[in-house]
Parts: sequence; structure tokens; C-alpha cells
Amino acid sequence: MSDVFVLDAVRTPFGRYGGALSGVRPDDLAAQVLHALGERSGLAPDAVDEVVLGDANGAGEDNRNVARMATLLAGWSTEVPGSTVNRLCGSGLDAVMQASRQIALGEASVAVAGGVESMSRAPWVLPKPGRAFPNGNETLYSTALGWRMVNPRMPSEWTVSLGESTELLAERYGIGRDAQDEFALRSHQAAARAWDEGFYDDHVVDVAGTELRRDEGIRADTSAGKLGALKPVFRQDGSVTAGNASPLSDGASAVLLADREGADRIGSAPIARIAGRGAAGVDPDVFGIGPVRAAELALRRAGIGWGDLAAVELNEAFAAQSLACLADWPELDPAIVNVRGGAIAIGHPLGASGGRVLATLAHELRRRGGGWGLAAICIGVGQGLAVVLEA
Repeated sequence: MSDVFVLDAVRTPFGRYGGALSGVRPDDLAAQVLHALGERSGLAPDAVDEVVLGDANGAGEDNRNVARMATLLAGWSTEVPGSTVNRLCGSGLDAVMQASRQIALGEASVAVAGGVESMSRAPWVLPKPGRAFPNGNETLYSTALGWRMVNPRMPSEWTVSLGESTELLAERYGIGRDAQDEFALRSHQAAARAWDEGFYDDHVVDVAGTELRRDEGIRADTSAGKLGALKPVFRQDGSVTAGNASPLSDGASAVLLADREGADRIGSAPIARIAGRGAAGVDPDVFGIGPVRAAELALRRAGIGWGDLAAVELNEAFAAQSLACLADWPELDPAIVNVRGGAIAIGHPLGASGGRVLATLAHELRRRGGGWGLAAICIGVGQGLAVVLEA
């Protein structure tokens, strides 16, 4: 099979729910990262063999295959095909994995993958009634996050909220409130420092019509005291708060992938090689440990171990969820995890986050001058994905 290389990776700044990007349609967000990626690499409008984007909702302006809509809105050739994938929080990383497999198999030479989500603009939906003119009230559901219109045959213990599931993990792994808040504080401090040092300047692209230049959710002035003062959200006596959980967010990401011939044709030197992939399932009520086995699979397929890694990007859905994964990876040095901040600070626009963690990992490995890296993400309803990069 062909080697698959990451040539470039970009993303928008991530905006808060109802914040600076809430006025931008998701298909426009996606189009803008595609356009930016093309401009940076000098791609011809018809040079891409496939576009695969992740999108977790698809119920609003991101309907009708947002990947195809984005290629058209970006001004790319109508001959460039596009496909949208949905693996909830892992959609963006799944898009990269799927596009990279097409290249490995020789079905494509150049592909773009990533994802988009506007949780601010996710609509409310009303199910069709079973008959015309029903008596009584109908329920309106928000599509921004979480379970809705649940199948009554689904076991109730599997359909708890993501926050309640995280409380279960905190209990199981003995992860207290202080540890969660400390992890969240580190996320904000690392993200703020990365921006101040210019790490994100070269691959976070502006969104036209907005003034957002940095991730909107980062609280550089937060402290252990401020985080400790927040009340639990999901249980009265719980430990999960708005401060140690990732926020609802808006944003988009895009990764340029190619085989050796495609890279030569574009004239871009590869940043990294995709060396291993892994996908795994777990019980839905403990979704947060999904990355554990996925990462182990990806490492084995890459032919390396935990001690070979120079950097790890683990998407921070919740502090307790991330700490549970780290507890199951005793050979991993926590000091190399999310050194540029994580989703608790940066944000978690569902479909875009997989592309973000991969982009951060690729650029971090390039900054270090080489090495192995791992990007991993947990997924609601009990799954996990992981990708190994070699720079």
C-alpha cells in the first residue's frame, strides 16, 4: 500500500456557543478552511481526488452533505467529489482515517479531510407526529448535543447524559474534583501560552466577516480558586462542572493528505506520515474510555510502543474522562499530553475536533523536528479513535 502523508493542516479559531462565530453558517466555515488550505498549498481547483469531512449533526445548514457544499462554496471544481461522515465527536478524525485509506489503497492521490460543527446554529427539531392533527403537545429537541428521540428499546443505563457518564467514570477511577480542576487549569494555561508563543499563528486561519483571531473559550486568567467555586452540573454532589468540561463550540478544520506522487505534484514537503489507525467500542455509559483500546490498536499497527511517543493529543471532552484514559495508559508520560492546551480550553465543535487534534499533533511534531505522535478522541455512545503519526 502507498504511504500517506500529512502535507498541511489548518483550522479556524474555535468560537464559544453563541459567540463570535455564531453568525457564520457551518457550510461557510468548512468552505473557508478548504479555501485557506488550497491557497497555502497552491492547489489547483481540480487537484483533489476526494474531500471527506466530519459533521456530527447535519440537521440544519450543514444538511445535504456539507463536504460537497463546502467544495462548491470554496470555488473548487465541480469534479471534486465530497463525502460527509458522522461518528459524532470522532467525525473529523474518522474523515482523516477514511481519506487516508483511499490514498493507501491507490484510489486517490490527494485528499482533504477534516470537519465542521456550528453548535450555536444547530436547530431544534420536531418529530413528525404519527397521525395528522395529534392531540396534546409535541416535544421540540435541540440538536446541539446529546441524546434525542431515543429508541425506547435502548437500555436506559446506556442513554445517560455525557456528564452523568463522566461522573460514573470519576467514581470508577477515583478521580476527585481537585484533580479534575487541576487538569482543566493546565489546559487553559497551556493553550494561552501556546497562543502567546505563536504556536497557532501559522495554521489557525481567520474567518471572513468576524474579528475572532484566537480560540474564544480560553480563560488565561482562571485559577484553581475560580474553578473550585463552580457548582457541579450533573449531580448535586458530583464533581463535573462547566469548568472541567469542554464547552459547546463552533469551528472547522482541514488536513491535506497525499501519497508521495501527489506530494511531489503539489510541491509540498510532508509534515508527517500516517503510520497507524485504531477504532474501538466500549459500553455507551462509559464512552470516555473509548480512546484506550483505540490507541493501543493504532500503536500496535504502527509497530511502536508508548515509550516511543514524543507527543500525544487526547481530546478533552471532560477532565475526568481524560484522566481515566491516562490511568489506563500507565506507560505514557502525562507531561507529553496536550502540551498546547486541550478542548477544555480551546473548545470542542464536535465534527471539527478530530481535525484539530491531528493538526496540533502534526505541527507540534514538526516543531520538535521529528518523532512519533498519537492523536486520540472519545466518542459519545461508546467509541474511540486514534491515529499515529511519524514526523
